Amino acid sequence: MGGFKKFLFRGNLVDLAVAFVVGAAFASLVKDFATSFITPLIALIGGKPDYTDLAVTINGTKFPYGVFVTSAIAFVITAVIVYFLVVLPTAKLIERMDRGKEATERECPQCLSEIPVKASRCRYCTADLVPATEIPS
Repeated sequence: MGGFKKFLFRGNLVDLAVAFVVGAAFASLVKDFATSFITPLIALIGGKPDYTDLAVTINGTKFPYGVFVTSAIAFVITAVIVYFLVVLPTAKLIERMDRGKEATERECPQCLSEIPVKASRCRYCTADLVPATEIPS
């Protein structure tokens, strides 16, 4: 039982559980936003927001393709919302925070591999290099 308890309270498992709960809550928030605001806007343009009633019957078998169309529209709306309201602002924030950081790697002029800035020899092609800190400007 002690090993199981240790497994449950390991940091990454708890982090994963928290991320799952927050992700589920966020998914619900995005879905409700799309249902409350975006879908009615689509209904203004396209006529109706719910296409689940659309179906085709072939040889007596009903194919309800409207369910897929409605889910596809919801997916696209959700992806657009997440991209423009979460991914893009987060990327801009990270970019802004990383502006002042000093570079830790540079490109080897011989083999074009990434090497540490202070390296005097390339770890890949073993070319002799002048450390970037000694290169005259």
